[in-house]
Amino acid sequence: MLIYLLKRLGMTAIVLLIVMVFLSILVQFVPGDAARTLLGPRATEDQVLKIRSQMELDQPVHIQVAHFIWNTLHGEFGNDFWTGRPISSYIKDVLGHTAALAFASLGLAVLLGIPLGVFSATHPNSWVDRILAVISISFITLPSYVAGLFLLLVFAVNLKVLPAMGLGDPGDWVGYAKHLILPAIALAITWVGYLARLVRTSLLEVLNTNYIRAAQAFGLRDRLIFYKYALKNALIPTVAVLGVGLGSLMGGAMFAEIIFSRPGMGTFVYNAINARNYPMVRAGVLVIAIFFVAANLVADLVNSWLDPRIQLGESRE
Repeated sequence: MLIYLLKRLGMTAIVLLIVMVFLSILVQFVPGDAARTLLGPRATEDQVLKIRSQMELDQPVHIQVAHFIWNTLHGEFGNDFWTGRPISSYIKDVLGHTAALAFASLGLAVLLGIPLGVFSATHPNSWVDRILAVISISFITLPSYVAGLFLLLVFAVNLKVLPAMGLGDPGDWVGYAKHLILPAIALAITWVGYLARLVRTSLLEVLNTNYIRAAQAFGLRDRLIFYKYALKNALIPTVAVLGVGLGSLMGGAMFAEIIFSRPGMGTFVYNAINARNYPMVRAGVLVIAIFFVAANLVADLVNSWLDPRIQLGESRE
């Protein structure tokens, strides 16, 4: 397990290093002068030169890359050009809201998707299974922003049972939870359908394996076979997908946050892109990438714990 952990940590470090290098040189691919684009056409030459110096655009590319990686490793993303406030403080203000939305969406997808998949697998080819298949596929093909607009119109505008926008009053956790319901459902709908189909397929495959038939031949109880052997192994692919899902939800929260006017990493990056504030865009994308990679690492470790054969396969490489 230790060797497997070290290998995964090494691969994670390499991926993050590649992401940091890419983000540090991304400004080089922006058409025209990034500093002049940021300041606008009325900026003076002295202002442009000052911003270029602050963005280190007057330095060689390899110096820019080295400084960005070094500052990132120390948790520093520089200061905002307009307010002088550290960019990291902006991220701290909104990161928790996006994390709450992502975890709530993923939790809702797990609570609904896995039971639906298990029920479909235990009632294959029944009329209920066919109905759930149609519903699951419909959910998979429904974009989160379409679901968000539909939920907003129905529950906030027409029925007026849930708040439409914002976070609620500071310190009001009940209000915060109510404001979280609609965007969490909008993000979770696609993953509910996907998890339901994945669990159904994996569980049917496991139930048809030889060791399940052998357990049945030995007279073990069906409930014991199902929960101890079949379901545990069937959930291994699901755990791997959940790691990708959490990272995707962190990145995909942008649409939900814009539709429901929620402060978060999505709106942070969106506003930075509109303002052509490249340092803030770079910092926001990097934080989302870190969460994505970390979620995949945790999923790999949980998978290796559920199925030790993964570690053995890794050691033979």
